Amino acid sequence: MLAEVSKNVFLYASQSKGLNKAAKKWGLRFGASQVVAGDTIESAIKKVEELNKKGLVCTLDHLGEFVSSREEAIEATEYNVKTLEAMAKAGVNSNLSVKMTQLGLDIDRDFCVNNMRRILAAAKKHNNFVRIDMEDHAHCQITLDILSELRQTYDNVGTVIQAYLFRAHEDVKELKGIPLRLVKGAYKESPEVAYQEKEKVDENYLKIIEEHLLSGSYTAIASHDHQIIAKVKEFTQKNNIPRDQFEFQMLYGFRTDMQLSLVQEGYKMRVYIPFGNDWFGYFMRRLAERPQNVAFALKGLLSK
Repeated sequence: MLAEVSKNVFLYASQSKGLNKAAKKWGLRFGASQVVAGDTIESAIKKVEELNKKGLVCTLDHLGEFVSSREEAIEATEYNVKTLEAMAKAGVNSNLSVKMTQLGLDIDRDFCVNNMRRILAAAKKHNNFVRIDMEDHAHCQITLDILSELRQTYDNVGTVIQAYLFRAHEDVKELKGIPLRLVKGAYKESPEVAYQEKEKVDENYLKIIEEHLLSGSYTAIASHDHQIIAKVKEFTQKNNIPRDQFEFQMLYGFRTDMQLSLVQEGYKMRVYIPFGNDWFGYFMRRLAERPQNVAFALKGLLSK
């Protein structure tokens, strides 16, 4: 019960524009620096280089929420292009993850699509891949519609499917052949559109993972749950699914020992690295996901 209350508090805070604005002034405090790789492209690239040396591949995500003007969206687009160029120059092994609301999706659909095309063209030039992060349920269908449109020109783009949504399994079937990151889901969604019980989310999560793997599609399993990971290992071995058809993904700063152990076992392990000064919403959602993360953040704060 207490865990549910704290989860709701953190999710509510993650959507607060006032707190988000204040957090930009605070800087990476309150334990956030443990899960956010600095506030510049340079700091993020440095972290990617460190992780690459350990056998980990990465994806960079320039954090940003509550974009309300075309100027902010254009600035975010240019920053993402700049990030792709910096990765290419440094020769690091990292993809890019983007949120379309940061690129103006809530302002104008076509404007956002044009911004996405700029990013994908830059990624194509540098032989890189871009993942469109899935946001809340209200943005789900439009995200998939835009992905379909973009895939007509660019094959270096995929998205994310969230297992807690009732629609997840049908979406995965529709997206056969497209590289997907499969996650449990991190937004607060209503019982009308999403499973509320952990057991049902886990059940659906394994169902969509198996569906995408068996279809021969490239699958990123993004989870810190060791039981899920063990079941995926068992499933892929049993069904002779080659290791170059899937990868595991985890967030920067979480379960680092498990990340390294997967690499040692010969699995591809990608670390999702957020960076930038717009870190507050991301950090609050991480605290909401697992009660253990609160203790983790406090420990980081007190050690400073």
